[in-house]
Amino acid sequence: MEVIDVEYIYAALMLNSASKEVNEENVKKVIDATGTKSDVAKVKALVAALDGVNIGEVISKAAMPVAVAASAPSKESASKEEKKEEESAEAQEKKAEEAAGGLANLFG
Repeated sequence: MEVIDVEYIYAALMLNSASKEVNEENVKKVIDATGTKSDVAKVKALVAALDGVNIGEVISKAAMPVAVAASAPSKESASKEEKKEEESAEAQEKKAEEAAGGLANLFG
């Protein structure tokens, strides 16, 4: 089995993206445009492998979602977060009491 280099696969993807037919002539033109000498055997192998393949459909079925759902927090991390929230609430309450006490002193 012939190993096809990545640039040949990219050429096929570029042609597909441009709505051009993925054939030997077009793949060769794309490869040659990069300054790389195209290998006729690899071009033929790629075109044969992609014969009858709808590249857009394959990509849409194979595409992975970009955002990955976060896993549920563990019990330990959840309890740590609860403690932080409690401490934060207590600190805010204490600051509010101190501020109210300071205002009471102003008005006697």
